[in-house]
Amino acid sequence: MVPKGYLFSTVDAAIKKAGRKDLALIFSQREATVSGMFTTNTVKSAPVKLDMEKIRSRRAQAIVVNSGNANACTGEKGMQDAREIVRLVAGGLMVNSSLVYICSTGVIGVPLPMNRIRPEISKLTRGIGKSTLEDVAKAIMTTDTFPKIATRKMKIGKTTGIVTGICKGAGMICPLMATMLCFIMTDIAVEQKTLDRTLRGAINSSFNSITVDGDRSTNDTVLIMANGMLANKHITEQSTSYHLFKKALHDITRELSRMIVKDGEGASKLVEIQVRGAKSEADARKAAYAVANSNLFKTSIYGNDINWGRIMAALGYSGITLKEERIDISFGKIPIVKKGTGTGRESKAREILKQQEFIIVIDLNIGKASAKVLTCDLTEDYVKINASYKT
Repeated sequence: MVPKGYLFSTVDAAIKKAGRKDLALIFSQREATVSGMFTTNTVKSAPVKLDMEKIRSRRAQAIVVNSGNANACTGEKGMQDAREIVRLVAGGLMVNSSLVYICSTGVIGVPLPMNRIRPEISKLTRGIGKSTLEDVAKAIMTTDTFPKIATRKMKIGKTTGIVTGICKGAGMICPLMATMLCFIMTDIAVEQKTLDRTLRGAINSSFNSITVDGDRSTNDTVLIMANGMLANKHITEQSTSYHLFKKALHDITRELSRMIVKDGEGASKLVEIQVRGAKSEADARKAAYAVANSNLFKTSIYGNDINWGRIMAALGYSGITLKEERIDISFGKIPIVKKGTGTGRESKAREILKQQEFIIVIDLNIGKASAKVLTCDLTEDYVKINASYKT
């Protein structure tokens, strides 16, 4: 299900290797309000740098995306290549180049094969409307094993608006903006400041609450376009329908972020770390991430080993305020640590670890703040995938 006014195109430019669509285009038939968030990694790709300049205008009409090459750490040539692609796409679509955004994902430090990309851009723009949203979701994949799409509908008066998002990501995932790209489209008219604040809130509770391997990408980008083709009155935070839009956006980003962790490179289990009773929300998040990013913890989850000492160790080096003798830990509903010491129920809790999805609850018992982080186990396949990623 696609919002009104959005068209798609994909082509095979053999960016990393031939035989799959790896260049995609999202086009809004009407100029749209746009908002975005980008990686906080100090090392940023050329597309990220360019889009961060463009987004100051708060307007967009197209997004061109390639997989197989990150166009990061490619110097001035990388910026020139990004600008050239934008210029060629804008010309083919007959729109202003300021309205065309660009994103890349793949190998870092390798120049884009412009000799292969240039000839395909005219095919890409001429083919607009001939591909589906799923085609685009597949074209932007790298080590992903399935395309990631989420959609919500909402009633606004007598009309029905649609919010749809796609994303890619399986490795190099540890947000503060996860390698991850996400594109969200809606035909609902939304006031720009409202769109911006709502997106930031949605990301903080979704993409900024997941981790696969503790690595933060140079290319992470989330863009949302609202083209207003539903012809509704612009939604603001005071609008009666705002809570529906907010819920739809939060639901979509959470669903997509969960897909990323479930599809983590080599992962076999999805684990939700819940930290309760922290002194502050910042402490709760630090504690949850310390556990979620611990390789020792992640490998024990893979091996069905109730090694709760690794959780205690991660909490201890997380840098938060805690008291060891107050900590409680449960796997599912089975308490394995009470007041900092074991309960002797490891054998029963081991059955929880054999499930594909489960929750671990850590109660620090020193405050009222809480946080949740989604993570996955660490398997041999993660090593295999990343040992040969460039080759």
